[in-house]
Amino acid sequence: MQDVATIPREIESTRPSRSLVAKGRIVERLVEGLIKLVALVSIAAVLLILLFVGKEALPVLTSAIVQKEVTLGGMFASREGLFSWQPVSDIPKYNILPLLVGSVKVTLIALVFAVPLSVSAALYVSEMAGKRTRELLKPAIELLAGVPSVVIGFFALVVLSSWVQAAFGTEHRLNALVAGLGLAFAICPIVFSVSEDALRAVPGSYRTAATALGSSRSQTTLRVILPAAGPGIAAAIVLGFGRAIGETMIVVLASGNAALLDGSLDHSARTITATIAQELGEVVVGSPHYHVLFFLGALLFVSTFAVNFFGERMVHGMRAKLGGSR
Repeated sequence: MQDVATIPREIESTRPSRSLVAKGRIVERLVEGLIKLVALVSIAAVLLILLFVGKEALPVLTSAIVQKEVTLGGMFASREGLFSWQPVSDIPKYNILPLLVGSVKVTLIALVFAVPLSVSAALYVSEMAGKRTRELLKPAIELLAGVPSVVIGFFALVVLSSWVQAAFGTEHRLNALVAGLGLAFAICPIVFSVSEDALRAVPGSYRTAATALGSSRSQTTLRVILPAAGPGIAAAIVLGFGRAIGETMIVVLASGNAALLDGSLDHSARTITATIAQELGEVVVGSPHYHVLFFLGALLFVSTFAVNFFGERMVHGMRAKLGGSR
């Protein structure tokens, strides 16, 4: 009876004291508050950046002084049959269509090369490679995301441009094709990583059921696993698009930076990001040229946001169609 009576006292002695419990709760609340503060500061910083860009871009629409030199309609209309970006000429020309076409052209070239390569690599690593091969390949490909974009741009400028000109006989050594290939190197790790995660997230029951029905490994991969991972792969493509259209250093070094309105891949191109990076440091603060550059930044943000929004809606639609989460 004495031993039984002492058991509750022994248990009581092993419990933490109230002071320790209170101290632990205080630390937990402090950490939780710190995390919330960091999150709020990050959100506030993004909002302040957007407000600043919008404030500097607004005079294009509201300032009579700025509109004497450039108007919103004039930024899309031709002058004397030409679409020209020449903001520092005797008669400034601010047509942004060559910049929009150059940005889209370089980005699409990058996606055409990067998406098939990255998705194929993700399929191999996820479904076909052995464990040892997977452990080597996946980190190696993902480490490419850590390569600075200026290094990729320098490689495209010095090496890739000569290869492309020798292989295709391009008219200009630095052109949209070279810039697009350089961007493909930059977005491959992102598309690969997200696609591989989406493929690995497909339930194992899908593979088991396909195998039970007599499907071969390739049939299971292409007809069952790939469609099931479609929403995740679509999200990877949208992320790759956002990464490519917002890239600066690669296109500055490898595109040739000539604002030409054409669809040729072997001609030089000029993107919105390259224009902002090259001209903002030398422009007169408060001038029409200054405000137009900020308007280009706001336009880039709106277009990227729109692509991400519609891409997200498309991904949700594909998930609902496949019976996944809505």
